[in-house]
Amino acid sequence: MVESEGKTAILRMPVGSDITLDAPRSQTSVAYQAIRADILRGHHVPDKKLKILELATELGVSQAAVREALSRLVPEQLVISRDQRGFVVAPLSLADLTDLTDFRCEIEAAALARSVERGDVNWEADILAAEHRLRNLPKDLPEAQMRETWMSSHASFHRALVSACGNQRMLALHAQLYEQSERYRGLMFHVQTNRNLDDEHHGMLQLALARNADALVELTVAHLRKTAEIISTAFGHQTTED
Repeated sequence: MVESEGKTAILRMPVGSDITLDAPRSQTSVAYQAIRADILRGHHVPDKKLKILELATELGVSQAAVREALSRLVPEQLVISRDQRGFVVAPLSLADLTDLTDFRCEIEAAALARSVERGDVNWEADILAAEHRLRNLPKDLPEAQMRETWMSSHASFHRALVSACGNQRMLALHAQLYEQSERYRGLMFHVQTNRNLDDEHHGMLQLALARNADALVELTVAHLRKTAEIISTAFGHQTTED
């Protein structure tokens, strides 16, 4: 609980969030993480107007904290600030997906090559563990929870692959691009394909352990572009239906 404008307010934590109140946090930090998580999970849909008063009431923080949190999300391209019109969730588009995928492939390729060169036995162990968890998810979870669990394990696997690159700025950019891609991924779950993601991920694991950087980069880039292709198809279907 925090004191907000003379009243005791209860902070709403997003489902599945890592946000806790075990350590002191400013209202701005809590608002930033909660709004950010809701955008990435699709709870705040593209082009939605983010009303400061409503968010402040929902999260139990001050309006100033929400305003600052939204401003922090603008450079991450998750929120757009429009003169005299406040803040809106950044829109999704095929053009943006193409740009995002192209840039992500470049960063992924560089980070993978560096990790293969620099990775040690702990890096190998982390990749093995992440791939094992991704391949062996519980089968009896509700659909929504299963999707959340898969997405979390999937992110952990791709993060493990590049974790030995040795460049913190590259890792931060890699994480940011990955999260922005997740906003599009929700569209993919509604498209039926015969794709075997387990085999694709296992192939990446094998190439990483074999220290075959060129083949690993080629397979991973193809993996990312295939995902973008499926999302593009889903995006087109959604646009037609709308």
